[in-house]
Order: sequence, then structure tokens, then C-alpha cells
Amino acid sequence: MNDPQAPLDAFAALLTPEGRALLDEVRDTDPADELAVATRLRRDHPAGLVSAALGQARLRQRAAAKLGAEDARRMFFTPNGVEQSTRASVAAHRAARLAELGVTSLADLCCGIGGDAIAIARAGIRVLAVDRDPVTAAAVRANAEALGLSELIEVREADVTDVDTSPYDAVFVDPARRGGRGRIFDPEAYSPPLSWAVETALKAPHAALKIAPGVPHEAVPPQAEAEWISDGGDVKEAVLWFGTEPGLVRATLLPGPHSLRGRGLANPPVRPLGRYLYEPDGAVIRAHLVAEVAADLDGGLLDETIAYVTADELRPTPYATAYEITDHLPFNVKRLKALLREREVGALTVKKRGSAVEPEELRRKVLPRPHGRNAATVFLTRVAGAPAMLLGHPAD
Repeated sequence: MNDPQAPLDAFAALLTPEGRALLDEVRDTDPADELAVATRLRRDHPAGLVSAALGQARLRQRAAAKLGAEDARRMFFTPNGVEQSTRASVAAHRAARLAELGVTSLADLCCGIGGDAIAIARAGIRVLAVDRDPVTAAAVRANAEALGLSELIEVREADVTDVDTSPYDAVFVDPARRGGRGRIFDPEAYSPPLSWAVETALKAPHAALKIAPGVPHEAVPPQAEAEWISDGGDVKEAVLWFGTEPGLVRATLLPGPHSLRGRGLANPPVRPLGRYLYEPDGAVIRAHLVAEVAADLDGGLLDETIAYVTADELRPTPYATAYEITDHLPFNVKRLKALLREREVGALTVKKRGSAVEPEELRRKVLPRPHGRNAATVFLTRVAGAPAMLLGHPAD
């Protein structure tokens, strides 16, 4: 039988002087060299400790992209913790919002390896970090100590449903959204369910619930503000805020932050293709705020079902990327190939919305041997219901 204590013992061994020394030694190990390194180290160290150290080194290397190399090299991780942890920039944005709300203490329920707890503590807020997994709880304690935040982060190994949150100004809940079969899309199948998290949030002066960005808008409770967040153009998460502005919908883009507030506008009109095409950020689209972007650009839609905005003027906006359109073609691969040859295009970016064509497949067909000196972008989409190809380039 598997010893349930074994994973915790293996993690505890990493915190010993021998374990920490091993972690320093294997920190920059290339995965291709792991077998040779493990064979050498096992001559002087227990095999289990060597395996744990090499595994932790791999997790730290993976975590660097999300949390930054400086923190990642000092922190401790679990495989699930790395996968599910919040990107540092997103956690810092949320912590800043909590501080602006005047929060001084917070219960972080389902804290994972502590990415959010760390950001919130760095904002000067006292945190109770709760997780029911003993190894995860041990990792949070080790991380708080490693980053000098032990005085601000209290760690409790417990089921979050048993925690009394009344002594705290705010609650943050990050339910598990992955199961044995991968991602969970039903909010009531989260662990804990979204309904429990909302009930808990409503008892606190302020609360933030992290949810999947694909959550249906009808699942957002009327008491909540809903914020969709992207970082570097990639949508990372949605957050339900309580104690802020009920019913508000916003899209926040990082770095910045740039925050677009919903104004309850009607769907934009469909209009003819203008000189410019704007591709809204994914957070804007998820938040259903394309109408707000179109209104600010004095633009409209190419098709009523597709989130491309067209306008006659170039206006700077952080919420959409602008392209100058040079050619509008009906969908025809041969015509596109001839046009690219005529324009001496050797580098082609293919974007699509409302088209079943695979970008890589099209690129191979129209640029089988790329050698031109120019670059271009082609949009596979629909214009007023008809399949179309729009050729252009990023606007200056």
C-alpha cells in the first residue's frame, strides 16, 4: 500500500540542510542531463531525496515563466501548484485592487502554493492561507518563509468549508477547476462549487472569486462585478468581485493596467469595410465589450456574429490592435497566392474568425517556398455574411 505520509516526508526532506544544498546543486540542471546527474548524486545522497530535488528543480524552471525567475528559484512547488498558480502580474493587479478597497486582512481559500497570498501580503494585507492538502500547505509555509512574508501569512491545513471567515475584511476563493479528466467547465462542479463560494463571499465586506474566463455571463450573480483579465494579449482568468459595483462588467489588460468599463451599449452596427480593422483583445471579447470599443473608435462590425471592428480612422486604443487593410478578396486561395507573389510577401501571419480553414494549412498552400522581402497579415473571416480574405499589415 502507498504510505499517505510519504509525499509529506519527501517534501520535508527538501527543507533540511542536505535537501537545500541539493536544490542549489541541481537548480540549473538540463532535463536531458537528469539521469547522469541523478546517478552521480545517488552515490552520496538518498535516492528519494535526489529524485525530489530534481523534480523540484523542474517545477521551479516551469514556474519561472509565471512567477518570475527571482521568486521561482526560492519557492517550493507541487505539480498541480505550478499548473494552477496565478501569474504574478495578475496576482499583483488583484492585490492592488484589494489594497485600494481598504482591505487589511483576507482569508485566501484554496490557496494552492500561495501565489496570490504572496502578492496580497506584499500589498501589506494580512493573509490566512487555507488548503486541505498537507504537502501544498507545507509548500505555502516554506514559500512565506523563503520570501520573508511569514509574519503576514498564516497557513492552515483545513477544508475551506470549515473555516470561519468572519474575522477577515475580505475573502478570496480560487476553486479547483481541474479534475481527473481535465478542465471542469461547469461552475457547480468546481471544488468547492461556485454557489458555495458566492455564499461565502456575500458574508464578507469584500470578496474576489477566481473563475474560468469562459464562464457563461448568465452564471454571474447580480451582486457581483465581473472582470476579465488578459496579460500580454492572453486571457488569463475572470474574477467576480463583491463589495464593489454590482452588475459592472469590465475588461482589464495587463501590463498597464488598462480597464474598460461596460456601459451597457447595444450591439454595434454592421458597416462596410473601412481602411482599418481592429482586433479586440480577448478579455474585451470575453467581457462582451466589443460595442464599447467600436463606439470609442466610431466603428462598426464587419459581420454581426464576428468580433472584428472596422473604422475609417486610425485611433490609438489599448483595447484592440489596429491593422491597415489593403485588399478585400472573396475567399480564393489561388487569388491570394498570386497577390502575395505580386507583393513579394515572404512572411505571412494568418488570423481567422468565422472560418473553418486552418491557418497553417493556408500558409503552406499560398507560401510553399517563402522568399519575398515583405510581410503581411491575412484575415480569414466573413464580411456581411460572405467568406472573405482581408490582406493588410499592423497600422503605425
